[in-house]
Amino acid sequence: MKHVFIINPSSGKKEQKEDLLEELKSHEGKLDFEVYTTKGVKDATRYVDEYCNNYKDDVTFYACGGDGTINEIVSGMIGHDNAVLACYPCGSGNDFVKVYGGKEKFLKLDNLLNGKETKIDVMKVNDMYAVNVTNFGFDATVCDVANKVRRKKIIGGKRSYTTGIIVAILKARRNKCKVVADDVVLSENKILLSTVANGKYVGGAYYCAPKSINDDGLLEVCVVKPISLFKFISIIGPYKKGQHLDNPKYQKFIKYCQAKKVVIDAPEGFKICLDGEIYTGTHFEIENMKQAIRFVVPREENEKDKTN
Repeated sequence: MKHVFIINPSSGKKEQKEDLLEELKSHEGKLDFEVYTTKGVKDATRYVDEYCNNYKDDVTFYACGGDGTINEIVSGMIGHDNAVLACYPCGSGNDFVKVYGGKEKFLKLDNLLNGKETKIDVMKVNDMYAVNVTNFGFDATVCDVANKVRRKKIIGGKRSYTTGIIVAILKARRNKCKVVADDVVLSENKILLSTVANGKYVGGAYYCAPKSINDDGLLEVCVVKPISLFKFISIIGPYKKGQHLDNPKYQKFIKYCQAKKVVIDAPEGFKICLDGEIYTGTHFEIENMKQAIRFVVPREENEKDKTN
């Protein structure tokens, strides 16, 4: 098996990538690996696609960055059965791996190299892809602002998502769009926010889709109608804990369902967020591709003990 470590130099802390490169030195001569550093936006997609076209045996691509790096690699993997996704989460946002226990589990290289392969779903959004969460409305504004301030002092870094929330409270609590899930209209006019998920977490700590299973072929769809600022503030805590779907007092303004396809129609300039990456358009079709890619889950520590 070939192992290709794709490093996003602009994502996360430089020190974690240096630690990875230092650790890889101990595997020289024992592991068939390469290291590639991306040169710009979408470079990882191009690189993975071209690599798979020229190398026909199985190859594991390690996303060394955040959720955006994973997204780019997955977009290059689609249509290549020989490609396998692995994650070395050293970015500023690492929501996708929380489904499997969090980033610390994935930063143990030996456990990652000896992990178990499984198949996971992928969302196809027009001609784009996402593996974690596609969100729009309030959340897309939060994400857009967070991306813009991420490198700024005081309001950036770990506070970037909070900064995004503050801006969105002021500007994005009523977002015009129509949302249809498997031919059922969930919103005819305006929404506060909506998430279409295969993963469970968004924004670093928000448990947006607690019922999601990322290999069942179904999208978890949640639409929140416009609400007062007081109600919005009251739901932030439960939303963060994943308690928003089953609480009866929220059912008047939350619509939730599972679906295979979601269609969104919106005015010019409408923003949608795919795994933390912002796109603009007026019509989006989200379809779930069941178990479309191969994914490596790190070996557990107790599994390691059993083999010794």
